[in-house]
Amino acid sequence: MQLRYNFRLYPTPGQRQALAKAFGCARTVYNDGLRARQEARENGLPYISDGDLSKRVITQAKKTPERAWLSDVSAVVLQQALADLNTAYRNFFASLTGKRKGPKIAPPRFRSRKDNRQAIRFTKNARFAITPGGKLRLPKVGDVPIRWSRDLPAEPSSVTVIKDASGRYFASFVVEMAGRPLPEVAPEVGIDLGLTHFAVLSDGRKVDNPRLLRRTERRLHKAQQALSRKDKGSANRAKAKLKVAKAHARVADARRDFAHKLSTQIIRDNQAVYVENLSVRGLARTRLARSVHDAGWSQFVNMLEYKAKRYGRTFAKIDRWFPSSKLCSACGMVAESMPLNIRSWTCPCGAVHDRDVNAAINILAAGRADRLNACGGTVRPAA
Repeated sequence: MQLRYNFRLYPTPGQRQALAKAFGCARTVYNDGLRARQEARENGLPYISDGDLSKRVITQAKKTPERAWLSDVSAVVLQQALADLNTAYRNFFASLTGKRKGPKIAPPRFRSRKDNRQAIRFTKNARFAITPGGKLRLPKVGDVPIRWSRDLPAEPSSVTVIKDASGRYFASFVVEMAGRPLPEVAPEVGIDLGLTHFAVLSDGRKVDNPRLLRRTERRLHKAQQALSRKDKGSANRAKAKLKVAKAHARVADARRDFAHKLSTQIIRDNQAVYVENLSVRGLARTRLARSVHDAGWSQFVNMLEYKAKRYGRTFAKIDRWFPSSKLCSACGMVAESMPLNIRSWTCPCGAVHDRDVNAAINILAAGRADRLNACGGTVRPAA
């Protein structure tokens, strides 16, 4: 399986200029390729193949005075930018024909130099290397200082250099390695995600919601207010914009750190993990949109999924229409309605339920039932 390892880069001023030039060249090649295909479609010409497009916007463009500066950066960076365009077109066509599942994908769009995130990719053909001194050697950029928080488990196949909105540089290595199964354990867990508590486990544990964005709202509000008072195009506006981006980056980093620690703990302690397949996009259209985005459920569930695959654990999502909150985990009766303001309820059978704990128990039972059903067993006991 492929894994990504991210490390912080600290380029010198000269290396920042070289990286900025590489970002610009990759963006130009991407836009030129997109423009060429759009013009061919408008003129009724056949679709330009990947090879012909590479010759037109890279090989031949370097020989013209308008694009001669493309030779100042590594050719692999330009080829990878064009590969990203080709992948975007393939995904778009697959979405049109129905081969790609999920929501419809829009056609590729032009990249802007004002985007808050710029990235370039180097593959093995670019001959990037890690020097004996621990620096990252990039072609036509130099040896960039890097902070190693851990060792790479294998030789990387590619590295992506990323500049985020707050002006930080990162190196993202792609490493191909086999899974490392953890020793088997007996516990299995169902997880009910929420806003009052971030996660409620079927064993009764409740994880508080850190509400990271809410805790920094006042500081972020002041930064955004200061940004709105600056003149457009001024140096002070650029500084204020950077300050807002850094505030958002701190929140995102803290949320990612929280999700990593919690997901790793759950995967290590349980042999099987089951969660509800929530419609985050739909919930984000309600009055709870800010709280839903602040919780970061999708990021957490994705971490659980890939870590379960890596460490040999079982992971499954329960149907979002499964009545986990209204179903009595003791007798199997389903209540007629269960408004959100009801946090505990009593079943006619006499069982008293905490709403979230009962939902987590039902999610665990549904996950186990689906596993048994796949082996030919019963789905779930009758009510």
